[in-house]
Amino acid sequence: PLVKGRAGAARRPPAPLPEFDRFAPAPAGTRTRLQELGPAKFAAWVRERRHLLVTDTTMRDAHQSLLATRMRSHDMLAVADAYARLAAGFFSLEMWGGATFDTSMRFLKECPWDRLLQLRERIPNVLFQMLLRASNAVGYTNYPDNVVQAFVKESAAAGIDVFRVFDPLNWVPNMTVAIDAVVASGAICEAAICYTGDVLDPQRTKYSLDYYVKLAKELEKRGAHMLAIKDMAGQVASVLEAAKSGASVVDAALASFAGLTSQPNLNAIVDAVRHTPLDTGLDPEPLRHMSHYWAAVREHYTAFECGMKAPDADLYLHEMPGGQFTNLLEQAKALGLGDRWEEVCRAYADVNQLLGDIVKVTPTSKSVGDLALLLVTNNMRASDLLSDSRELSFPESVVDLLAGRMGQPPGGFPPAVVKRIVRSGDVVTGRPGETLPPADFAAATKRVAEIVGRTPSPREVLSWLLYPRVFQDFAQHRAKHGDVSVLPTPAFLEGPKPGEELAVDIEPGKTLVIRLLTVGEPHADGTRTVFFELNGQPRSVSIADKSLEAKIQRRPKAVPGDARELGAPMPGLIVTVAVRPGDTVAKGQKLLSLEAMKMETTVYAERDGKIADVLVAPGTPVEAQELVVRYADA
Repeated sequence: PLVKGRAGAARRPPAPLPEFDRFAPAPAGTRTRLQELGPAKFAAWVRERRHLLVTDTTMRDAHQSLLATRMRSHDMLAVADAYARLAAGFFSLEMWGGATFDTSMRFLKECPWDRLLQLRERIPNVLFQMLLRASNAVGYTNYPDNVVQAFVKESAAAGIDVFRVFDPLNWVPNMTVAIDAVVASGAICEAAICYTGDVLDPQRTKYSLDYYVKLAKELEKRGAHMLAIKDMAGQVASVLEAAKSGASVVDAALASFAGLTSQPNLNAIVDAVRHTPLDTGLDPEPLRHMSHYWAAVREHYTAFECGMKAPDADLYLHEMPGGQFTNLLEQAKALGLGDRWEEVCRAYADVNQLLGDIVKVTPTSKSVGDLALLLVTNNMRASDLLSDSRELSFPESVVDLLAGRMGQPPGGFPPAVVKRIVRSGDVVTGRPGETLPPADFAAATKRVAEIVGRTPSPREVLSWLLYPRVFQDFAQHRAKHGDVSVLPTPAFLEGPKPGEELAVDIEPGKTLVIRLLTVGEPHADGTRTVFFELNGQPRSVSIADKSLEAKIQRRPKAVPGDARELGAPMPGLIVTVAVRPGDTVAKGQKLLSLEAMKMETTVYAERDGKIADVLVAPGTPVEAQELVVRYADA
C-alpha cells in the first residue's frame, strides 16, 4: 500500500455529501458566459465587474500544497455533481496541471486525462483552470515546441478553459509558444507573474516594482487575455487588500483545505466581503457543507500531511513555494533526511543565493530543492560547493537549470557556479525550445503502441512524450491490475481489512460488492491465498507476499579517500548502468544514473581508469555511499 510505514488514518465513514437536487439541471455559470462571449470579451467582462470573483483551488493546488499531490479522482468525482449545482458562482475550479499530471500516474496509478474528462462531464457549467509551466508543460524540463502546442490543444479539447501560463524564471521568451498555443485553442490565456523577493527591501533590488510593471506590460503585449500575480504564500488579509486594489479574481481553497502551505480560506473571504461592494454573491451555507465534505476526505490522507501545525515564519528565510513544501519534505524523508528538515530548509535558502537569487517555482524550485538535498546528504554547505574539490554527481535538474535549459534569470547565473556544475560547458543562452528538434509523433505512437499492446490514443502518446518512464510504469500497472481509480480511497491507500465490505462502481449501473474474508498462511513459493466474496459468491486468489521476500543484500560502503571505490551519492534506485567490468573510462564519463522521489542523478567517473567491478544493475536499490563501482587500479 501507498502508506506503508506511515501513520495512517483510522477507518471512517464515507465523507458526507452536501445536500442538493442531483436531478436539477446545472445552472448557468462562468463557462456558459465564456461560450457566449469568447475569451477576449469574457476577459473584458471580468475586468468591468466590481464584485470579486473566486477561483477554488481545492482540487489542485490545495492538496498539492498540503498532501503532496496525493488526492485521488475518486474523491473529486464524488462531489462533482454538488459543485455543478452549488458552486456555479465560482470564477473557476483549478483542478488540473501542475504536479497532478505526474503524481496521478506515478503514485495514484490514474490516468490524468480521465480525471479531466470525467469531471468535465459532471461539471459542465464552471470554468476549469489548469497550471501550465509554459515550455515545461506539466513536466520538469523544456519540451519541443510541437509537444507543448499539441498538449495545449488536447487539453483544451478535453475541457480546460483557463490556462494559467507561467515561466519559472519569469522569462517571457519561454512563455511565447505556450501563450500563442492557448490563444489559438480558443481558451483563456492567463499569463502569470511569479512574485519573489521583497519590493520594499532596499538590499534586494533585482526584483523591484519596476521589474514587475515592465513584465506585466510585456505579457499584455504578447496577447494574454488576463494577468495573474502568482504569490506562493498568500494570506486572507493579503488577498482582501489585493481585491480592494483592483484584483478581479483571487485564488482560495475551501476552509478544510486552506491555510499553512495552501491558499487562503475561501469561506472566510466570502464572508469577509459580504454586504460590501466586493460581495462575491456566493451563498456561504453550501460552501460550509462542501468544506465539511473535504474535511472528512482529508482524514483519509493523514499519512501525507506535512506535520506543520501552525503558520511558519521560516518562509521569509527559505521562500519555498507552498506547493513544493510537502513534496520536498516527502523527498527528504525518502532520503533519510526527515530529522534534518531544518538543515534542508537552511540549505534551500543558501542554494538560492548561490544561484543568484532566482524565482523559485516549479521546475526551478525543484532544482534548488534537489541541490539542497544533495548538500545535506553529503554534509556540505552551499558555500563549500565552490571551494570543495570533490567530484559531485549533481542532479539532472540542477545541471539543466545552470546550463540554461530552463531559460535565463535576470542577469544570468553566476559564472563560477555554472563552471562547477555544468561539466560539458555546453550552455544554452537563447530560448531552450529553439535548440530542441521537433518530437516525432509517428515514432512516439509506434513506441507507445508497443507499450500498451494496441493503437494508442493521442493523449497516451502525449503522456509518454512528457513522462516516458512514468507512463510506461503506469501502463504496465493498469494492464496488470485494471483501473484502480474506482477503488474507495481507504482501500487503495491501505488495503481492505478482514471483514470489510467495499462497493466498487466499475461503470454506470454496475457495482461490485467485495468483502474480504481472510488472508491465508504463506505458501512455500512466497504466496498467500486471499479469500473474499464477490457479490456474495466465494472467491479466492493467490498473490505474492512481498513482505516475505528476502531482504535487500547490503553492499559495503565506499571507503572515504580510496580512489578505487565510488559510492552512491544518495539513496535511490539505479535507473541505468553505462559501463561494464573491464571498460576503460575517462574522467567525466557517465557511469550510471539513479532516481529517488522524482530526483534523477547521473554519476560520472571521478578520474581516468579501468573498471574492475560494477556492483549494481538497473532496478537495484542503494543507500547513500554504498559501493557501486570499483576501479581496477588506484
